[in-house]
Amino acid sequence: MHFTDQDLRAAVSAGALDANKLNPLLDFLNGRAADSPVAPPPRFDLAHLLWYAGALIVMSAMGLFSTLAFSAMGGAALAATAMVYAIVFTAAGHYLWHHKNLRVPGGLLITVAVSMVPLAVYGIQDALGLWGQFGRGGTVRDFYTWIKGSWLPMEIAAIVAALIALWRYPYPFLVMIVAFVLWFMSMDLTPWIVGRAEFSWDERRIVSLGFGLGVLVVAYLVDRRPRGGDFAFWLHLFGMLAFWGGLSLTDSGSELGKLVYALINVGLILLSVLLGRRVYAVFGTLGIAAYLGHLSYKVFRDSMMFPFALSLIGIAVIALGLLYHKKQAAIAAWIAANIPETLRKLRPAHAR
Repeated sequence: MHFTDQDLRAAVSAGALDANKLNPLLDFLNGRAADSPVAPPPRFDLAHLLWYAGALIVMSAMGLFSTLAFSAMGGAALAATAMVYAIVFTAAGHYLWHHKNLRVPGGLLITVAVSMVPLAVYGIQDALGLWGQFGRGGTVRDFYTWIKGSWLPMEIAAIVAALIALWRYPYPFLVMIVAFVLWFMSMDLTPWIVGRAEFSWDERRIVSLGFGLGVLVVAYLVDRRPRGGDFAFWLHLFGMLAFWGGLSLTDSGSELGKLVYALINVGLILLSVLLGRRVYAVFGTLGIAAYLGHLSYKVFRDSMMFPFALSLIGIAVIALGLLYHKKQAAIAAWIAANIPETLRKLRPAHAR
């Protein structure tokens, strides 16, 4: 549970907290926050919004929106530019993190510095012709749009840099870089695994499915660590993108297989309750919606009653959501009291 100064002052106004104890409590909490090596959780206010927006703009400008003209600088110049950016942003982030105790903007600047690593590696590969068996990867922007085994060194370097930064500056948003690159790696590993540049969608699907499942296992293990929940979100999100994407691309060719797909998505929703991670419920709901869409367009295509029946199901789901929202505290208490001890030990701390 996270509290702000406004929450504590409201508690004083409501008589739930002694006014004489407010300032000592605020001093204690502020001192505790300053001593913590981990950045505080982000808040949805103007300052945080500007910090995150600025960081994302810089990362996008240097990566996603880089053009052929930017790449035309040549590999050596490109690598030097990326390194200068990385050094400057690391120095600025270190100063804010350690000397100003501004962990959020400091951590974001460190994240920007880490995002320069793939660009630097691209420049080095281009300058030295180190593209390996799969050939030149194209422009920098192609890294975000095309699957190619040549991108793997960029992804490995980015992950290593992010892990080193996490060790020095434990800022949860840095895990976004790791998770994002792992998602790309789940696609770019396919040529290495099958041993050729050309591969089928089925081979890509299998690699994505297995890799995504592995990332989800890592996310679960991180979740079980103290304060691990702050760092595991992005792993859960991109692990689900790889796993659920591979699962949804599976064409069973039979209605039984599609029913199994729907049941797996129902299981994801149940897993979201067990693990306390809404991302599983989001993807599970999307999967169930896709299955219902299949029933609508293929199985019950000529049935006039199906749209009405489906509407009733949707209304029932909304009503179930409203009921859960109203009773969620009681439901959580019931689950906590009745869940088997074996399952209780498997749940992350934030979900207990």
